[in-house]
Amino acid sequence: MTKTKNAKRLHRKIRIRKKVSGTMDRPRLVVFKSNRFIYAQLVDDEAGKTLASASSLALIKSGDEAKLTKETASKVGQEIAKIAKGQNIETVVFDRNGYLFHGRIKALADGAREGGLKF
Repeated sequence: MTKTKNAKRLHRKIRIRKKVSGTMDRPRLVVFKSNRFIYAQLVDDEAGKTLASASSLALIKSGDEAKLTKETASKVGQEIAKIAKGQNIETVVFDRNGYLFHGRIKALADGAREGGLKF
């Protein structure tokens, strides 16, 4: 019996979440991608709160033209870094949410690094 692509991702997600946890000093940068958009959140797991979020959907609403590309993912990474800097957050723990570190996920991480986040 073969697992589906999403079942494999969820299995990787469980394995990653055993090791990765965010705090107020070093929140968890979570990435989620759908077929149309890419999302990023900063999460404090101790308090169970989302500190900040950015997405390609929010970029479209603000007037930017956003297609589902690496460039858009990079813009989302830079946006989440800008929001984090506004909240005096310098370092984060990167949670790729079971996705392979390749393509749009890597582009978002690189965009966040360009924006000044350390992980």
